Amino acid sequence: MKSVSTSPSSASNTGFGELANAPRPRSSSRRVQKHDSPYVSIQATQDLFSHSLAARQARLSAGDMVSTDEAAAHVGTTRVTINAWVEKGRCIGLTQTKRGFRIPVWQFDPQLWDLIPKLSKTLGTTEGWALLSFLESPLGSLDGRTPRLAIEQGQAERVLAIAAQEGN
Repeated sequence: MKSVSTSPSSASNTGFGELANAPRPRSSSRRVQKHDSPYVSIQATQDLFSHSLAARQARLSAGDMVSTDEAAAHVGTTRVTINAWVEKGRCIGLTQTKRGFRIPVWQFDPQLWDLIPKLSKTLGTTEGWALLSFLESPLGSLDGRTPRLAIEQGQAERVLAIAAQEGN
């Protein structure tokens, strides 16, 4: 049987970070045969979801996010049109716990605006969180830059090529 280290440095390398350090249930006084489970504990899963929700709520509250009404005013259209664009993948709209979308206002910059529908099609999704995650995640293939930054620096075609690899 292989020994697995649970030190903080190795845990962060597994991609589960805090999950490896999550509290484990206490064992009962009865002797029970232990089976290593390939699954994450219920408590660790709940912790992951609560952290995910908090991170999403923080992102929705960020200064670069606007309501659909504000986005419509910004580009001179209606909220109905913005909602239609979100559904088609023409515009990134982030779902929230209440009605409506939050919209990253930077996507209306000319360098990004023309690329959003192409990215949506190439990645095979219109889901706002997936599109935002792609655009805001640093990638090794971009020397640690985010696709959004690479686009702003004039590397739209390179980003689309990377998106094509991701989408497959």
